[in-house]
Amino acid sequence: MKRSQKEIVNKKINRTNSDSILEALTAARAPLTPRDLAERLGLRADDQEAFNREVEELERAGRIVRNRAGLLLVAARANLLSGQVQGHRDGFGFLIRDDGGADLVLSEHEMAKVLHGDRVLARITGADRRGRPEGEIVEVIESRTNKLVGRLLNERGVTIVVPEDQRIAHDILVPPGASLSAEPGQVVVVEILQQPQRYVQPVGRVIEVLGAIDDPGMEIEIAVRKFAVPHEFPDATARLAESLPDTVLPKDLRGRVDLRDVALVTIDGEDARDFDDAVYCEPFMQGGRRKGWRLIVAVADVSHYVKPGDAVDIEAQNRSTSVYFPRRVIPMLPEKLSNGLCSLKPEVDRLVMVCDCVVTSKGAIDAYQFYPAVMHSHARLTYTEVWEALSAPDSKEARRLASVLPHLQNLYALYELLKRARDARGAIDLDTTETYIVADPNGRIEKILPRTRNDAHKLIEECMLAANVCTADFIGRARQPGLYRVHEGPTPERLANVRTLLKTLGLTLDGGDKPEPADYARLLKQIKPRPDEQLLQTVLLRSMQQAIYSPHNSGHFGLAYKAYTHFTSPIRRYPDLLVHRVIKSMLSKQSYVPEVFINADAAVAPAAARAALRASHSRKAADENEGIALWEKLGLLCSANERRADDASRDVEAWLKSYYMRERVGETYTGTVSSVVPFGAFIVLDDLYIEGLVHVSELGTEYFLYNEALHELRGERTGLRYRLGDRLTVQVARVDLEARRIDFRLVKADTRKSLLAASAPEPKERVRKRGETVEERRARQAKVERRQARRGQLHKIGGKGVRGRDSKVRAAKRGR
Repeated sequence: MKRSQKEIVNKKINRTNSDSILEALTAARAPLTPRDLAERLGLRADDQEAFNREVEELERAGRIVRNRAGLLLVAARANLLSGQVQGHRDGFGFLIRDDGGADLVLSEHEMAKVLHGDRVLARITGADRRGRPEGEIVEVIESRTNKLVGRLLNERGVTIVVPEDQRIAHDILVPPGASLSAEPGQVVVVEILQQPQRYVQPVGRVIEVLGAIDDPGMEIEIAVRKFAVPHEFPDATARLAESLPDTVLPKDLRGRVDLRDVALVTIDGEDARDFDDAVYCEPFMQGGRRKGWRLIVAVADVSHYVKPGDAVDIEAQNRSTSVYFPRRVIPMLPEKLSNGLCSLKPEVDRLVMVCDCVVTSKGAIDAYQFYPAVMHSHARLTYTEVWEALSAPDSKEARRLASVLPHLQNLYALYELLKRARDARGAIDLDTTETYIVADPNGRIEKILPRTRNDAHKLIEECMLAANVCTADFIGRARQPGLYRVHEGPTPERLANVRTLLKTLGLTLDGGDKPEPADYARLLKQIKPRPDEQLLQTVLLRSMQQAIYSPHNSGHFGLAYKAYTHFTSPIRRYPDLLVHRVIKSMLSKQSYVPEVFINADAAVAPAAARAALRASHSRKAADENEGIALWEKLGLLCSANERRADDASRDVEAWLKSYYMRERVGETYTGTVSSVVPFGAFIVLDDLYIEGLVHVSELGTEYFLYNEALHELRGERTGLRYRLGDRLTVQVARVDLEARRIDFRLVKADTRKSLLAASAPEPKERVRKRGETVEERRARQAKVERRQARRGQLHKIGGKGVRGRDSKVRAAKRGR
């Protein structure tokens, strides 16, 4: 019986799978061009797209590599590893492997060939003195650092640019006439004309002069260029945004539910400029009795104005998120949209996407629906105003908000239900201190204050969580591909370290090899009254993995949700905009397939994304939807750009804090050990909330052993311990503004005695079994020592007890 044409086509398409491609490359015994490889597989023209996609996936997984000539070869057969170079400020570096294996150490000699961020082929050459695999760079596949920011210097008549990013150890040579008339000491942007080679420094030309290092706002200008954060909208994007209307047009209302008479309000911080979401709550009545609450969460309908593939959409994907700095925000969308047409300002009509849900009296979501609508915000409220009105019904704020106060009280009643449900499902509630910087007119730190969270913050948070959970359920039930917000629990290695520390403290984390969020929540509640609560909370938080965006739903561990996504902030997050498009396509009985405009592989930081890559490859065989690869790319891109934004924000804060502490060298502060590393302990200062390092050489005149599981440094000779959560008194010793590093010196006179006391071993278990308290044991021991001293059996030498019957020692002690 002859096979059908469809079967023949399917067989050929199946030849584009990874095993067939690897077999063909191996059999060739030589590198092949993609075209030659396709011919060997016998593919037709209409199979080319699937073939290209599979080759791309194999490259991302590090199973095949493409050399500079564009030829493909099997990485394992050539004994080569592909990956991205990650520089270190001390001159050496690492190869972050595409296959997720152990990073290779690259010596200073090898790093002379490349810049931080370059993609290379390397081979393992041995191991360093710490047993880590060492590598040798064979070929640079792609040079990714084409521009960088740094200080222009003139050394003995030679003009160079010293990069601000200390992971780049090269100085950039600037030829005569290529400095753009920049003065020595100024901050400039340089374009790399010639990449580094083994014995040749990189060469570049200045393309932008930013100004002096002390100019107001310079730290932000440096950070956006250092981390390649897009900060200027292309002309096409700006023109398209300006062409949009200033108000909602009558034609925009077609097909929308009119919610303009519903008392929706926005509740945000005092300094908020764009308003993504508005909320409303009322009792849900059934049969004349209240059965729960109806919650309406209205979210700005950005997708109505930003169309797939237009100039604004491409730039939004490139940014993926808004970036927040002290006194400045770099928005994802042009201001016409972010602060104007899409912002849910009071007393104006705005287009929204609505999550309309019913919450039972037990805090469970019983039903929900999504629909496009038009709303009219009845008030722009702040957390402080709302909490004052709710906590003091006879206050000035309560009287001022009388028209919306009943709805706010409904929201608060709903919040209490949702909070109880949150506790019941075992969501992890970490009590961490968030801070914000109050800057002076020049942009420098005036003071750093803790951000106070009241129940109004938590109220809005629970409303947003409810809407996001409904969204994830809606997408999941329809089996429609989209992006989930995935947060996985602890890795086996981190879990083992946590259990080791908890065991020494007499604590237990339930759940065996796979603890549930409820196990974490139970332990957090147990440690709440302990003085080392902050230490344990930090350890438990660090045991969990970072949250990412992925089309593969594996739940949200921290929030204890089986499915979770982001729906409520499309003005500032691109994944939310994508989710809105998915919902709209489902409502219109269509399927949404996204487009990837940005080179996702180039944008992804491997260290942040390789776990997600491995997960996506392990599931790929089970995915029937051909568009899932596009969602994977978008998930990686958005996750990487989120990390990029966080890194840039942290860099600016670190610079401002270093500048602030530079004027306080020599001053003494108290603080808490926030992190312990092999080379020292990081201390967070009380009141200032600024972190600095006490180097291990400052801890004492002995060797200190680092115990990762116990988060401690222990002295070999004295047993003196420095642990996470210890209280220390330190002096500001040095501030390196370029490295964003603050060094402290331990004030030993104030801390050594207390640390030795804290480092003393705990009373043995047998003493506690007899029912003897620590005080009783110490009193009994002192009595025994006095009796032994009278008998000549115990002598105090240098504060330490030495047992023996040596008459010469007794005589020396008695002065004979």
